[in-house]
Parts: sequence; structure tokens; C-alpha cells
Amino acid sequence: MNRGTSAKILSVLILSLMVISVGVFGQQQQAKTATEQTQDNGEVVLTSNLVLMNITVTAGQGGFVKNLTKEYFTIKDEGKPQKIEFFGAEQTPFAATIILDISGSMESKISLARAGMAQFADHLRGDDVLAIYQFSDEVKQLQDFTNSRDISDYVWDVKADGFTRMYDCLYEAAEGLSKRPELRRAVLVISDGMDNRSKHTLDEAMKKTLAANIAIFTVDLIGSIDNGRTTTEEMQGHSVLKQMADKTGGRYLLSPGGRFLTDSMKKIVEELTNQYTVGYYPSNDKHDGKWRKVEVALPKPDVSVHTRAGYYAAKDK
Repeated sequence: MNRGTSAKILSVLILSLMVISVGVFGQQQQAKTATEQTQDNGEVVLTSNLVLMNITVTAGQGGFVKNLTKEYFTIKDEGKPQKIEFFGAEQTPFAATIILDISGSMESKISLARAGMAQFADHLRGDDVLAIYQFSDEVKQLQDFTNSRDISDYVWDVKADGFTRMYDCLYEAAEGLSKRPELRRAVLVISDGMDNRSKHTLDEAMKKTLAANIAIFTVDLIGSIDNGRTTTEEMQGHSVLKQMADKTGGRYLLSPGGRFLTDSMKKIVEELTNQYTVGYYPSNDKHDGKWRKVEVALPKPDVSVHTRAGYYAAKDK
């Protein structure tokens, strides 16, 4: 074989490898963006048909029911039974983000909040990861995703001041979580008041969160609703934090003044490590952007099932 022929063969091989590499990169990019799509108005909805449900099953006094298989679960989408295509048990790792309110009203609670976050980080398993944000007049990331049990030094330096941009922080946290490979995702909101400075609305932040299959766990530090002195604004704050948790399948935990914050964080991490992740492709494949109610049931009358209420279907442009 002469040099000219060898050079031609080498050129063809190099070109083929370049084509293959470009093809693989393109497939990776498609896979990366297949789960969500940002529309002109900033709203994010599912574009992949796969619907994931993170499910907690408890019995008796709240003990977690373990070792279930997918055959135990029945999924109904708008009342129609669905075929389960993906199933993960309690060992599935999670990605969580804590968003901490550091507005002026949190001044007396910051120390308790730090202790609670440290408690949460201390219970991370090997493959679990945690990021931390703060919000007041601005939204700022204090810690990127890590599986370290030591929270960032920046967390210990925060000072309470300013207003409350909770929805903006939730939106940004959901954006970061949407890029994570973990199928089990959660945002932990630690706050004692109403949003009063965000550019994003609650609806926008919730849609962003639901599109990324994120459960919101809210630790409500607002004064007790049973003391007879609760203001209208405080009642609205309670309602918003509860709504965020209920709709996404998380938990609403009341910790007036932060008294039960450490215990609340322990409960959240325990739940995240004792969930089932179930996925299915809806029989209704219309991309109409509508809200669809999902029901999960088990053939065991003595257990309780907790998960998100539903999802927004994909929407074509």
C-alpha cells in the first residue's frame, strides 16, 4: 500500500470518528434538554413524556414501609390506570437544596437555622448531594452541590437583613436542581414570612419546580397559629408555605420561632431516604400544557401514601 492510499484511509477514519463524536454529543445534548423547555414567558413545563413520582409509604405511627416492589403500586392519571416503566426503591440517592430566609425578621432565628442545616447535612448518605442558597433583597448561592457533611463556611457568616425574595430563590434553586442527574430532588424552604420583593410569581416558581420533579419541604418559622394573635399577613404566610409543600408532594412542618427546627430537618432527611420513585409514560400524550391529577394507591388498607398531586403536561410552542 503506497503513502497516498494510506493517507486517504487515515483521513476517512478521522472523518468517521468526528462524525460519530458529533452524533454522540448531539444525543447527549438532546437527553440533557429533553426533560424541560423554557417558553417565551419564562414558564417551564415537561417536554419529556416520562412522569416521575417520589412516593412515601407509612403505616401505624408514621413508620416507613420498606421493601415494596412495583407490583404493589397502582398509578392513575386523570382516573386512568398507567403502566409503570421505572421503579426505584429507598436506596435511590437524592439531590436537595436548602433555601434560607435571611430577611430582617429572621435575626433571632439564624443560629437555629444554621444548626438545623448542619443536622440535615450530617445525615447525607454517600451519594446524596446538598446545595444552599440564601434570600433577602438578593438571591445568593452559598454552597454548590456536594456530598460533604460539613456545610460551607459562608453559611456561618450570614446576617439577617432586608426584604424577602422567596419565589425568586425557589425559581433559581429549581433551575439548578433540574440539571442534576438524580431522579429524587427536593427543596427545603426555611422561612418566617411572606414574599415581598420577588420578580417571579408563586405560580411561576411552582411550575418551574413541578417541571423538574422537585418536592418542596417547608419549615414554617412564623409564630404559632394557635396563639390568638396571628396577623392576616402571617396567616397568608402559613397558607403559602403549606400550599408549596402539598402540591409538590413534600411536607409542611410548623416550627414557631424555630423551636423544632432541628427535629424538622431530621424528619425531612429521613423521608427523603425512605421513598420510592415510580415513573410512567401517560396514556394521554397530548401536549396541551394542562394540569393533570395523579393518584397513587396500594392494596394495603393499613398504609398511607404521600406524593405530589399531579403535574403540568408538556406544551408545544
